[in-house]
Amino acid sequence: MRKILTPILLVLLAVIYSSLVIVDEGTRGIMLRFGKVHRDSDNKVVVYEPGLHFKIPFIDSMKVLDARIRTLDGAPDRFVTVEKKDLLVDSYVKWRISDFGRFFTATGGGDYTQASNLLRRKVNDRLRSEVGSRTIKDIVSGTRGELMVGARKALNTGQDSTSELGIEVVDVRVKQINLPDEVSSSIYQRMRAERDAVAREHRSQGKEKAAFIQADVDRKVTVILATANKTAQELRGNGDAAAAKLYADAFAQEPEFYSFVRSMKAYEKSFAESNNMLILKPDSDFFRFMQAPKK
Repeated sequence: MRKILTPILLVLLAVIYSSLVIVDEGTRGIMLRFGKVHRDSDNKVVVYEPGLHFKIPFIDSMKVLDARIRTLDGAPDRFVTVEKKDLLVDSYVKWRISDFGRFFTATGGGDYTQASNLLRRKVNDRLRSEVGSRTIKDIVSGTRGELMVGARKALNTGQDSTSELGIEVVDVRVKQINLPDEVSSSIYQRMRAERDAVAREHRSQGKEKAAFIQADVDRKVTVILATANKTAQELRGNGDAAAAKLYADAFAQEPEFYSFVRSMKAYEKSFAESNNMLILKPDSDFFRFMQAPKK
């Protein structure tokens, strides 16, 4: 009897073990019966939450799908702006499965490669629409944040949303924006020409202001010098007048002394040069102070 019960127990344990299915945390399960999706009475795909579940051995199988956020990161793609300029945009997408039954059906049995290809196509179409409505300046410096937010909202709620794939787009991020070589060269030359024009304008304005300042300074210097010269001449004239008055007052008191001083100055000027020659009478009045006094 023991020899018979042992194989039976082993078979029962094997059947029970093969009937148990464990869905791990962070995943969801889709039951397949004879390779086809198991549906409920409403013809909806039955999704199994994390935990312990039972299935019919050798008939049912469980397809496990990842419920966590996944990253789709591909190669940079070329887009055209509203200015008909090409841009190389490198982006990535954070996404997760929102409807496991629809995802399983739309991707051919939960094929992540097919899901990535379908999602990448929708993301590129959305980014092409967002980039195509903006200029290079807006994308590079102004509205990149609006572009990413707009793309995410359109992918979740737009006409061509990812809901038909059972996917929710959590975030769309633009990592890098580059210009193709042929475009970057022309834009660089144009920007250089614009900067040169601005620099020339600034230099011209600076020279104009410098000339204005220099002219104002020269005018002020001229006014100051003229005022100083006027004041100096007035002071010199006043001094000369005062000196003349003093001399006149002094000489008026001593006319003979005044006559003597004038003669001394005349002698000094006359005999300043060694080759000066004067032809005068000995008794001329010019020599009266050089003659001996009469006794």
